[in-house]
Amino acid sequence: MSNSPSTSGSLSAIEAARHVVAALISGGIHDVVVAPGSRSAPLAYALAEAGNALQLHVRIDERAAGFTALGLALGAQRPVAVVTTSGTAVGELLPAVMEANHAAVPLLVLSADRPEELRGTGANQTTVQPGLFGGHVRFSVDVPAGTDPTAFTSQALAEAQGSEGPAGPVHLNLAFRDPLVPDVADLQGSADTSVPDVADLQGSGDLPAQPGSTGVDGSGLGPARPWPGEHPVPGGAATLVMAGHGAGELAAVFAAHLRLPLFAEPSSNARFGSSAIAPYRLLLEHGGRSITRVVVFGRPTLSRPVAALLARKDVEQALYLPAPVAWFEEGRRQERIIDNLPELVQFAGRGADGWLKSWRENGAAAEAAIQNVLAAETALNGFHVADAVWENTDGNLVIGSSNPIRDLDLVAPTDWHPLEVFANRGLAGIDGTISTATGVALSRGIPTRLLVGDLTFLHDVGGLLIGAGEPQPDLQIVVLNDNGGGIFGLLEHGAETTTARYGSAVERLFGTPQTVDLAATSAAYGLRYERVTSVGELDNAMERPIEGRSIVEIRSSRANLRDLHARIRAAVAGAVTFS
Repeated sequence: MSNSPSTSGSLSAIEAARHVVAALISGGIHDVVVAPGSRSAPLAYALAEAGNALQLHVRIDERAAGFTALGLALGAQRPVAVVTTSGTAVGELLPAVMEANHAAVPLLVLSADRPEELRGTGANQTTVQPGLFGGHVRFSVDVPAGTDPTAFTSQALAEAQGSEGPAGPVHLNLAFRDPLVPDVADLQGSADTSVPDVADLQGSGDLPAQPGSTGVDGSGLGPARPWPGEHPVPGGAATLVMAGHGAGELAAVFAAHLRLPLFAEPSSNARFGSSAIAPYRLLLEHGGRSITRVVVFGRPTLSRPVAALLARKDVEQALYLPAPVAWFEEGRRQERIIDNLPELVQFAGRGADGWLKSWRENGAAAEAAIQNVLAAETALNGFHVADAVWENTDGNLVIGSSNPIRDLDLVAPTDWHPLEVFANRGLAGIDGTISTATGVALSRGIPTRLLVGDLTFLHDVGGLLIGAGEPQPDLQIVVLNDNGGGIFGLLEHGAETTTARYGSAVERLFGTPQTVDLAATSAAYGLRYERVTSVGELDNAMERPIEGRSIVEIRSSRANLRDLHARIRAAVAGAVTFS
């Protein structure tokens, strides 16, 4: 049975989550299994507020969370709830849901989702979640953001226990709209609610060669004949090129030819050339208001400043889409869709005099300021690791979600590029990353390096198992181990206004601390292991050829990560000189 309410109310995300938890308690739920996530944060906070009224079980792996809930329900012979964030996290529950269906186990799936206005737009970690479990659930409902979910929760509980047939799993898909943390009026501590800069289209075809061109670095692109369709913008254009995931090298060539700043995410495979600006997301805070047009290649997913730029109504935008893509639905995005290069060139225009120069000079100043901050850091951190990994990878690079890809997005230099960069940005989940990298390495026999955080590593640690006699990849796994989920400390959940009240609950429900011995894990699966403790050791480890399978562990601390980001932002603010 499915149900889809057609109207939404005015409850905040936190208020709606509190209604869900109240209905769980009144319905006799004792145990809730929680997997960490940002969109599901309202449920996490509401569960923390419930105190001893519910027994929480936290798991970093949604597959493990689903089967833990299944076992609890089997053992106690009563319904158990499992909470996940949006995206692939929900899909990870399918095996447990299928088992619960066939074994008639009352399992209540609470999946968080984006609100209606973000669905079908290509918003990060957004997919079609309503009805995801199909005929494996007794009841499913998609609850719009702002709607009181009490009645639907009660109905789901009743049907999970067999009110209209056999007991079995049910699915409540709960849309939550920002803000995802309790209102500041509910919290104790500082009134500072600022959110730090974290979060969070395939190009094809050939461009006409330019006489005297020396390549994509643009050093030979003097005043040349226009490309087909190019018409100079009077005074030049204040356009930038945004290269998201999968953009390809065309974006770099396009930006260099038109003398436009290029903001390229690591997995765009366009982060090179004379137009590329490495620390662009911090520069947007200072020079972003001068931008009047944006040309988008690929799918940007990593940073809030870019999302804010693309949401501006005063900025004309074009999305280069030479072929259909699967990541958004027609009519759900505001950019002008352009499918050919002549029209795209005409839209973009050639950069105004000094336009690219200003961004390059400020980008260089920002890079120097960031490196000065990092040079004073004696303990290794994610930025050190990202820098060393990028500069020393001449084969393929696979990047895990969460902080590693965002660290690379800020510090990866533009004068070097790995052979090819891969990342699971379709839904930006942390699941299956080791297995993905193994497949990349095996697909072409190219030595491959994987950069992940500890939770991403542990989430797919089973991917280390390769049967006897099976082909073995040349794969080096670089694990930045900060004993938990560092990205959440950089989001709203790490703000003083949140931690002042929820303190240990935030660390438990979001930080998900772990103490797994990665050396022992490596030995168990037969991989070589190395732990590095200094920048010099890190560079040496990254410079060595990748042969067979190995793990390089770098231990770090989450304790001062938010402060480090703040100091970097302050250093950049003091270095840039946008007029």
